[in-house]
Amino acid sequence: MRWFRSLLGGKKVQQDPSRQEALLQEVRRFGARAEVRFADQADAVARLLDGDDGLSVAARILHEFADEAHAELHAQAAELYRRRGYRLVVDRRNYRPLWQAAGPELRWPLFALPGGLHPYVQVAAAVTVVGVQAPRRVRVTDPYPLLAHVFEVFDLTAAGWEYGRVRVDADGASLAHGLISTAQQIRGAMDDPPPLPPPVRELMRRNNTIDVYHPAGNGVVGAINLGAELRPALLV
Repeated sequence: MRWFRSLLGGKKVQQDPSRQEALLQEVRRFGARAEVRFADQADAVARLLDGDDGLSVAARILHEFADEAHAELHAQAAELYRRRGYRLVVDRRNYRPLWQAAGPELRWPLFALPGGLHPYVQVAAAVTVVGVQAPRRVRVTDPYPLLAHVFEVFDLTAAGWEYGRVRVDADGASLAHGLISTAQQIRGAMDDPPPLPPPVRELMRRNNTIDVYHPAGNGVVGAINLGAELRPALLV
C-alpha cells in the first residue's frame, strides 16, 4: 500500500495498487451480458468505486476506454486506406472530420471494445464518480488528461448519433448528460482550464433537438439538445 500527502490541507490520500486492480477486474464483470438494466448496473459500479482507489480506477476506465476507441478507429481508417486508397486523419481532439469523410464506412466502436468496458455501464459509472469527486481529483493528480478523455468520449458519443447510425436511447442520453456535467465539474475545479475542443465548440453553435427512445422499445421518452446543454455548462 502506498500513501502520499495531497494538497487538500495535508490530508493523506491512500493508493493501493492491488485493490485498484481487484476493483478493475470486479467492474469488468458487468456489461451487456448481465440481465440487469444498464442504469442499475452503472449505479452498482459507481458504488463499488468508492474512496481514493475507486476514484483512480474510474480515471483508468476513462483512459482505457478512450485509448481503445482511438485504436479501433485508427485501425478502421488504415483498412479504408488499404481498400480505397485515401488517407483519413484520426484526431483524438476532434473525430467529427473523420466521420464526415467516411461515416457510412465506419463502425461505431464503443459497444465492442476489446477490454469489455461498456459505455452505458462502467464508463457511465466512472463519469459519475469523477464528476462527484472532481475537486479532489484535480488536486491529487494532473486533471488535463482526464478532462481530455471526458471530452473525447463525449465527441465519440455525439458523432455516433450524428454519423454512426446509433439510436439515441435513454442510456445514451444519460451518458451524454453525465459527460457534460463532469466536464463542467472538472473545469470548475481547475485554476486554468484549457480551451474547449473543436467538436464541443461546434455543437455549442447548434440548437438541434434529438428524440430519445426507450432502451427496450421504439417509443420516444424524451429529447436532448446538446447545444442547449453545453452552453450554460461550459461557457463560463
